[in-house]
Amino acid sequence: MAQMHRIVPINPERAFERVAEQILDAIRMGELCVGDRLPSERELAAGMQISRPSLREAIQVLKDTGVLEVRRGPAGGVFVASIDIPRELLRSKVEVRGEEVRSVLEARRLLEPRVAHLAAVHATDEDFARMQATIDAQKDMLEHGTFREHPERFPVQDVHFHLRMAAATHNSTIISMMRALQGRLEFARDFISHEDANREWVIDIHERTLSAIRLADHELIEVVMEEHIRELELAWERSTESSIVRALPDFLVPLDERQRLPRDAVQTTARRPQR
Repeated sequence: MAQMHRIVPINPERAFERVAEQILDAIRMGELCVGDRLPSERELAAGMQISRPSLREAIQVLKDTGVLEVRRGPAGGVFVASIDIPRELLRSKVEVRGEEVRSVLEARRLLEPRVAHLAAVHATDEDFARMQATIDAQKDMLEHGTFREHPERFPVQDVHFHLRMAAATHNSTIISMMRALQGRLEFARDFISHEDANREWVIDIHERTLSAIRLADHELIEVVMEEHIRELELAWERSTESSIVRALPDFLVPLDERQRLPRDAVQTTARRPQR
């Protein structure tokens, strides 16, 4: 039976939603994979401190979306049927308005590169394997052409990669922050007019990011994470004809610009104003 390491008490209000979130988090983080059996109903209800009807309601919701399946009989139970979580279940409960996209992208630049650096310090072989599994899933979609039938599944694995990178820090606060950030990014992308990122590039940048983290090469991490997060920023700038921010502190100056500037000029760098 698979283990869920983050079973915590549930607030009674809308309890079934919180139950579903814990199960989905275990899937996102790679703790639960296809075919894994969830802990028993009694274990889950006791660990989350909720009623069994609330637990059953959550399981039914996830069963209806194809994430879980219920098997009857002596070897039965609740099993993971798919790790292709519907995008609407990945999103934050806090919707993002168009004018807030800038702040989401700024938050991403502030947080994600630092998360990658910390993952390089704390990640285990199991963490690397969980990150690699998302890359392998995307490769499989390209190899077999399944992304054409289910195009929403490819970006789901993208979200999983970033959340598993956060999990590799083994820091519960960072994991929570990244979960919130990724949920808001799902909304933010809806406001940005851009072509879908080249799928081969997505796989390549994930592979290079994972390699840099494995090597604990912090200079390389800085370079690949800059490329990783810049794509969506550039799409925003093209669609709005404005920069992300005006005056930039050092950590917000894109790496290619930072390398062209004298060190004492970086802190006062101003990019073109908003329009």
